[in-house]
Amino acid sequence: MLRTILLVILILIILGSLPLWPYSTGWGYYPSGGGTLLLVILLVLLLR
Repeated sequence: MLRTILLVILILIILGSLPLWPYSTGWGYYPSGGGTLLLVILLVLLLR
């Protein structure tokens, strides 16, 4: 159950970090860097 919730949250973060909207072009790499950090943390927790 927890893995499913974490997977849904991760997918939403990845979709939200894509610079598809005009106001998000000035964000730079900050959202995708945060998503990558969360992905690494989740992978470490799942493979442990």
